[in-house]
Amino acid sequence: MLRWCKAAGDAVRKDEPLLELETDKVTVEIPSPATGKLTEILKQPNEEVVPGQILARVSIARTSEAGAAQRPAERAAAAAAGDPASQDGAQPLSPAVRRLLNDHALSAEELTGSGRNGRITVQDVERFLDRKSHEPAATGDADTTAKMRRPPGIAAAEVKCGDARRGDARRDDARRIPHSAVRRRVAEHMARSLAQAPHVTTLFEADLTRVQAHRARHASEYERRGIRLTLTAYFVAACARALIAHPTVNATFHEDALELHPDANVGVGTALGNEGLIVPVIHQAQHMSLQQLAARLGQLVGAARAGRLAPQEVRGGTFTISNHGVGGSLLAAPIVINQPQVAILGVGKVERRVCVVNTPDGESIGVRTMCYLTLTIDHRAIDAFQANGFLEHVVKTLEHWNEDQAEG
Repeated sequence: MLRWCKAAGDAVRKDEPLLELETDKVTVEIPSPATGKLTEILKQPNEEVVPGQILARVSIARTSEAGAAQRPAERAAAAAAGDPASQDGAQPLSPAVRRLLNDHALSAEELTGSGRNGRITVQDVERFLDRKSHEPAATGDADTTAKMRRPPGIAAAEVKCGDARRGDARRDDARRIPHSAVRRRVAEHMARSLAQAPHVTTLFEADLTRVQAHRARHASEYERRGIRLTLTAYFVAACARALIAHPTVNATFHEDALELHPDANVGVGTALGNEGLIVPVIHQAQHMSLQQLAARLGQLVGAARAGRLAPQEVRGGTFTISNHGVGGSLLAAPIVINQPQVAILGVGKVERRVCVVNTPDGESIGVRTMCYLTLTIDHRAIDAFQANGFLEHVVKTLEHWNEDQAEG
C-alpha cells in the first residue's frame, strides 16, 4: 500500500520524500532521486505494488533551475505560513512526520533527525514523545508552563475544582501514550485476521529431551562460531520439514483456490517491547542446516530489535512461529494467524515434568523436558485431519532428533 507526499506537477528536491510505502510491518519513505518536477504518477494511493515496479517519473531540472527551485519570496511565504520544513533550509518533512508534530504541538527544531542528511523520521518523533512521557513533571509556575506548551491559536481554558463529573473514572495522573506506527499496523492486522478467518486450535505435547541433549552437546561449539543455538532454531527446522510434507498448511487461501507454496518461508514472531511485534522471515528454511538456521535467526532477531530489518526480510512468509513460552506462558489459544497465511504454531514454556515413559521393560515414571505445541488454523483452508497430521510430524521430528537431522 502506498501514500503520495507530492502531486503530479509538483516541484521536488533530491532526497525529499515522494511517497510512503507500507507493508504489514514496515513503513518505508521513498525519496526523490533528483531535483526537478514530478511529471507522472503511475500507482495510485492504496494500490498494491511489488518490488521493481516503476511508481513515478521525475523530470530532472537543469542546474540553474535547481538553484532557483524555491525563491526567497516563496521561502518567506512558506515561513509565514508556519511550514517547519521550509525555514532556513531545514530538511523536508514527510506528511506522517508533519502530522505527528502538529498533533502533539511540537516543533521540528526540538528533535534531532536520524534519517538521511539528518531528516526527521516518524520513529524520531515517537522516541521523543516516549522520552517526554517518562520525564518528571516540571515544577514552577504552572500558568507559564501551560503557555509554553499551548499550540499557536489555541485559547486557554480554566479548570476549576468541582468541574469534574461525579463518578468520573479518570484520575489526575492518567496519561495517554500515542500508538507507534508498528502498534497501529499490528492492531489493524490482528483485527482483520480474526474478522476474515475462523480460527481453530489443536494442541499437542512434545518431549524435547533429545533436543535439549543435542543442544547441550553443541551450544559451546556454535558459540565459538559466533552463533547462538536456541530452541527456536529446532522448531523452525521441524516446521520446515513438516510444511514440505504437508503442503496444505504451507498455503494461502483465496476465494476460488488454495495456493500451495513451494518453499517453507518461516516467520518468527519477535517482540519489540512496548512497541509491539514484528515477524522476520527465514526464506527457504527447508534447505538449511540447523547451524544455518540458528545463524540466520540470530541475524534477523538482532536486526529486528535494532530497527534495521530490510523490507524483504519481513515479506514472503508462508508460515509463522509464535514462541510465547519465553515469557512463561504454558498455553495460548487461539494465536492470531498472520494473514494471508493459513496456520501459526504456538510454542509454550519448556519445563521439566513428571511423565509416564515407555521403556523396553514397560512403562515407568520419569522426568522429561516437555512443552505444549498448538497449531491455530484458518478453518476455511484446513480441517482437523490436516492440522493434526502436520503437528504430529513436528512432534515426531523433535522427539526423535538426531545428528543427521541437524544437517538439514
